[in-house]
Amino acid sequence: MTNFNDYLNEQMKNPEFKEEYDALEPEFAIIQAIIDARKSSGITQKELSQKSGIAQGDISKLENGNANPSLKTLQRLASAMGKRLKIEFV
Repeated sequence: MTNFNDYLNEQMKNPEFKEEYDALEPEFAIIQAIIDARKSSGITQKELSQKSGIAQGDISKLENGNANPSLKTLQRLASAMGKRLKIEFV
């Protein structure tokens, strides 16, 4: 294995691993959406903290997948970035 993607592709051949990995997809999507929204807003975690009133350390935990945001937290983050929160069932 030369890199992580090769390793992941190999592991995805295992049905049990794939099932567990796929189950985490919604969590990964939320994390990436927070990071992408913050970066597209052109602000740092510290600036987002100041605008939202959420501690910078808590924002870091959210972006690193070490915390689960509530709906209220997601709304505060979106508002601080001048965005609107949209949640969908597909």
